[in-house]
Amino acid sequence: MNFITNILNTLGWYPTIFFLMLLESTVVPVPSEFVVTPAAYHAASGSLNVFLVILFATLGADIGASINYFVALYVGRPVIYKFANSKWGKMCLLNQEKVEKSEKYFDDHGIAATLTGRFVPVIRHLISIPAGLARMHYGKFLLFTTIGAGGWHSVLALLGWYLHAIVPEDQLNDKISEYAEYIKFAILGLIVVAVVYFVIKRKLNHKQEKSA
Repeated sequence: MNFITNILNTLGWYPTIFFLMLLESTVVPVPSEFVVTPAAYHAASGSLNVFLVILFATLGADIGASINYFVALYVGRPVIYKFANSKWGKMCLLNQEKVEKSEKYFDDHGIAATLTGRFVPVIRHLISIPAGLARMHYGKFLLFTTIGAGGWHSVLALLGWYLHAIVPEDQLNDKISEYAEYIKFAILGLIVVAVVYFVIKRKLNHKQEKSA
């Protein structure tokens, strides 16, 4: 992962953050943990602005997700599956099963999946595909994507800022891997709780409407 940090240092942090997060939101497996977190780590020392780190990361995610959305909208499911199963798809660590998994997540959670999906590994960079296939309103898609991506990047930025106070830079990548796992499990737990809450709330509202 030092390779990514070297790219960030060589090409400039903000434009590289934008570009890498654009790639992550398409089909290229760029780990956002090792882009945003090191950037926030350096921001804690005063060499970068942490708010600009989050902004450029989120803008990149918006553009990348929009590319996926419009490709899915216009080319359709058969072409998406064909690419996922192709040599190029496999080079991007993509396959039809992963696309279908993202579609199921979207079907199970509705349009809010474009927000919550930004916090879920694997689903994160593919959730815009089922949104395009379902012809979700682009304004809502972009709003939910921005909130979800901004929230995820804020979590990673907080992690980087925190690690700056306790970890030397040569141990940063190992600590990111360790803490990222904790964060993933915590977020998945929160999503499950939120989904259960809204399902129960919807059922209760439905019962009240029937009894009224």
